[in-house]
Amino acid sequence: MARTPYIAANWKMNKTVAEAAEFVDALLPRIAATQHDVVVCPPFTALHEVVERRRGTAVRVAAQNMHEAESGAFTGEVSAPMLVELDVEAVVLGHSERRQFFGETDAALARKVPAALAHDLEPILCVGESEEGRDAGETETVLERQLQADLAEVADADLPRVVIAYEPIWAIGTGKVATPEQAQEACAFIRDVLRGRGAAADEVRILYGGSVKPDNAAELLALPDVDGALVGGASLDAEDFAAIVEAAG
Repeated sequence: MARTPYIAANWKMNKTVAEAAEFVDALLPRIAATQHDVVVCPPFTALHEVVERRRGTAVRVAAQNMHEAESGAFTGEVSAPMLVELDVEAVVLGHSERRQFFGETDAALARKVPAALAHDLEPILCVGESEEGRDAGETETVLERQLQADLAEVADADLPRVVIAYEPIWAIGTGKVATPEQAQEACAFIRDVLRGRGAAADEVRILYGGSVKPDNAAELLALPDVDGALVGGASLDAEDFAAIVEAAG
């Protein structure tokens, strides 16, 4: 089935409010004709500015993380209702940097993903193996473990509401890129895992993330099981990100 391409800009801890405004103003005219789903993921401080500047356009906004509770004594955290109040539509969950540097666990993600869905936030769930895991031939083992654990509390009927981002950790911010064969194999395997749950796996958008740039985007996005990209460094430049959106066809 035809799946609408999904291109997301993960800015990570970059861009002030003023820089975010400048980016959105530069991006919008460049992608005005796109039929793809274009999502910008600013830091928390710039969410409001990006939401307001994209109003009336096809661009959607995602946060980079959230807590599973609606409120409580969780200093420094942000909840789904807080994001919804800002008109944020999606949230990145389980990014490898959150897992690696901030101790995010599969157990926490098993709570976060259904919490996002309960508030009509679209989860962009990140999964992927380390370089050591790939070298040891454990890519499929890691992916299946993460998917089964992180989606354990999501009903099969709700799985098409989740976007999955395959991000091989060894390709994030390193300049290394999975070969088209590696990306396709991993994304096809992810779809097979979802299919094994009896889900409508052909409806799930699966993204590739890992040093996606304008010069490699078209080849990666043409793969049959790659439905879009979670873009890091190249998403900080409006012209580069627009080129990646265009590369999706």
